[in-house]
Amino acid sequence: MPSVFSHAIAAVAVGGVAVAGPSRLTIWALGALCSVVPDMDVISFYFGLPYDHVLGHRGLSHSLLFAAGLASVVAVPVHRTWTAIPFPKLWAFFFLATASHGLLDAMTNGGLGVAFFAPFSDARYFLPWRPIVVSPISIRAFVGPRGLQVMWSEIGWIWAPSAVVFLIGVTSRRPGRS
Repeated sequence: MPSVFSHAIAAVAVGGVAVAGPSRLTIWALGALCSVVPDMDVISFYFGLPYDHVLGHRGLSHSLLFAAGLASVVAVPVHRTWTAIPFPKLWAFFFLATASHGLLDAMTNGGLGVAFFAPFSDARYFLPWRPIVVSPISIRAFVGPRGLQVMWSEIGWIWAPSAVVFLIGVTSRRPGRS
């Protein structure tokens, strides 16, 4: 998995393209939170569930179904608060922010793959192109040379492209357009 920081950076890049207006910073922050929620599945290790279990790491919480459900749960109250933003646009942003987590994990060089279609399929997938160095789950293992290697990989493969996407998104809008 990429680090929590990189998942959030990618989600904000999507937000830079998808969401504008006075409430954008709050909505981008919610999108960043959505992008890191799938990794809460690491608590499954404390309950003795194996990695490859449907509720294990990179299982159901990394699926497209989970992304759709979380997008719905978040988009409804956000739309009630900021009704000027169309619901489908909010939902799409929160879905993409959450789904980007599994996509980035599928681009790493470690783990067992991502259960994109859980609970309907136990199959785990990687993308054919896997340039991102997998981040250790333990914070302790992240500190030191291994953490530096992971961060350099993420800066090149996630942060720099995200910065380009974000800048294109926020600078390409015409005045008065949200």
